Amino acid sequence: MSDGDLDALRAQRMAELSGGGGNNAEKQQAQQEQMRAQEEMKHSILSQVLDQQARARLNTLKVSKPEKAQMFENMVIRMAQMGQVRGKLDDAQFVSILESVNAQMPQSKPTVKYDRRRAAIDSDDDEDYGC
Repeated sequence: MSDGDLDALRAQRMAELSGGGGNNAEKQQAQQEQMRAQEEMKHSILSQVLDQQARARLNTLKVSKPEKAQMFENMVIRMAQMGQVRGKLDDAQFVSILESVNAQMPQSKPTVKYDRRRAAIDSDDDEDYGC
């Protein structure tokens, strides 16, 4: 889909939203239809931009870290719409874009807490000779 098609979809959606009255079920169906159209457009753009190995890696990423995969998809789609992508992205380019996505994501460092009181239950002062 081109930018003109996207603008037409947005205008249609805005007209539906500003229309006011109508059936709630119809609105919900229209929203679902629009979501389907957006997903189809996203998959179309990604299939044009990513080669087969990169698509496989993206699918693996979706299973393990869906929020990171979503950020990656959005970044690649933006790059494709702005004309920054020339040809299909291979696996090495996928990794470099993924590294930039990792830099943008908030990092939470894992912490390890060690409770010394529980470890000190068995004291070395006790005589455990078993005599």
